[in-house]
Amino acid sequence: MKAEHYKKILDELIELIDEGIYIVDKDGVGINYNKAMAGMEKVNVSDVLGKKFHEAFPDFSMGESTMFNALKKNAPTIKKQQTYKNLYGKEITTVNSTVPIIVDGETVAALEVAKDITSIRQMSDTLLELQEGALEHAEAQQESQVKGIKRYTFEDIYGQNPQFTEVVERARRAADNDASVFIYGETGTGKELFAQSIHYGGKRADKPFLAQNCAAIPETLLEGILFGTTKGSFTGAVDRAGLFEQANGGTLLLDEISAMPYDLQSKLLRVLQEGYIRRVGGTKDRPVNVRIISTVNEPPEELIEQGKLRKDLYYRLNVINISIPALRERLDDIPVLTDIFLEKHNKRFGKELWMVTDGAIKKLQHYDYPGNVRELENIIEQAVSMADKEHVLSEKILNMPGAARKARSLQISYDNTQPLDEYLAAEEARIIRDAIMAADGNISRAADSLKIKRQTLQHKLKKYHISGQ
Repeated sequence: MKAEHYKKILDELIELIDEGIYIVDKDGVGINYNKAMAGMEKVNVSDVLGKKFHEAFPDFSMGESTMFNALKKNAPTIKKQQTYKNLYGKEITTVNSTVPIIVDGETVAALEVAKDITSIRQMSDTLLELQEGALEHAEAQQESQVKGIKRYTFEDIYGQNPQFTEVVERARRAADNDASVFIYGETGTGKELFAQSIHYGGKRADKPFLAQNCAAIPETLLEGILFGTTKGSFTGAVDRAGLFEQANGGTLLLDEISAMPYDLQSKLLRVLQEGYIRRVGGTKDRPVNVRIISTVNEPPEELIEQGKLRKDLYYRLNVINISIPALRERLDDIPVLTDIFLEKHNKRFGKELWMVTDGAIKKLQHYDYPGNVRELENIIEQAVSMADKEHVLSEKILNMPGAARKARSLQISYDNTQPLDEYLAAEEARIIRDAIMAADGNISRAADSLKIKRQTLQHKLKKYHISGQ
């Protein structure tokens, strides 16, 4: 194949890639610059091709330029966050990886791959600024409460199921001390509800409660959000306190902590052990007094096995363990929860559905709720919003998702000879055994037949001492 054919293939490939691609020759002159890169940097391709990189991007000093380091120092840069101005003065934030292209010991080019995180960076900066301002001014914090930012307490947790009330009581005891709390619960079980209740039910109630979903922020930004940044730590960085400093004296909720990058988990462990943080790029140690509450929505043992959660960090966080049961494990709470949600959404929509038929309750209890309590509320919310002049919530106006799920072929005949929670647990164990046998011991197929996650089924197999393969 001729050299021009290879070049044509390369040019087409570069344009197909979603990430920005920028290639310069040994003199720093742009020889490839795709439309994706031009789009994120808000310049024209013609502004870059045929020009030296420091002319196309004059805002960079040579010492900060990853292209300069690759070409002149043979130094690669991997996933570095940079904030800079383009040729027209617009500020851009990217995560760049830049490597020298070396042939026979000579650097002949440099290749840069970039991802635009400008909007995410702006959002995280705004979040930190708002939190910082709210914490500095008590009046502003009180005003935010008036505007509808909800604070949850144990009074907002409803349920009479013995297994559930035992978990609530454990959380109440956790509120009385400062130990780290690790909460496991499937999506929709109310993990933040428990976390806030623990904070506002304890001695830190008048101190900040801040929450961060570790899955919602790219790893390149998460470290700065948690620990703060120092001016000059990366291009465009400013001196700013992170969530640990902002939450000092109070509580920091780290939601979906298994989504935190593995390397960052080790830094978090060090903070927990030593009691101080160091801002990104800084040299000063800053003592912090923060209670950590962390949550996961999959069994922690499986997350450790999958390499998503450091075992040593888990042991440090898991001083007090709280495992919230799924709604299908506390179906006897559905009448209580239904009444609560009816009252809530009657007020919201101006409706008058004050009673629930036995048929409606039975229909609600014959569903497995993959979305848990949140899904139950959604079902009730839909029913109330669509009601006309009814005063009774009947099974006819319940719009249950998934016909296959709602029509479970399960006949339960409860004879009051044992506690309901024990009876339901025995029934669940029986159903799981049947599913495992029908699937010839294959856990994945059994999970599919039960319409639950494989990890959830594995957790239940351990719980009921059932073997699979």
